[in-house]
Amino acid sequence: MLPADWIEYRRSDSEILGWMLAEGDGFRVFDLLGRERTPDGAGPLEWLAAEELLDELGIGYLADRWTLHFPDGSERPVRIAEASARGVTVVADEFGAASAVGGDPERFRLSFPVIDELSPPADPLRPGAARRRQR
Repeated sequence: MLPADWIEYRRSDSEILGWMLAEGDGFRVFDLLGRERTPDGAGPLEWLAAEELLDELGIGYLADRWTLHFPDGSERPVRIAEASARGVTVVADEFGAASAVGGDPERFRLSFPVIDELSPPADPLRPGAARRRQR
């Protein structure tokens, strides 16, 4: 469930890119999965810096292949089918099954925010990773 004090941020075409949370004189940034994206050690950002971070992040990361982690320790490759504050749906993607025409891959519904259940292949906005523009 989306916290009531999160401020929605949309890009110019009205697509939601994420949320900001006021903290002191600045803002913390959260992506469409509800994960905090404020750079480690940066503290709250100024409004324009928070907007720029969400604009740079874009939505392209949602198309990447992710790893779904189950409580028993097993893992499964997945792709995100839908992401909203109501929840996130992922589909199994062994051998590209998620994009196979006529395929019916297994679906998993995750509660928002998705913190530990999914891990990305590489996170371009974390320290040490090459930055690239994703839209």
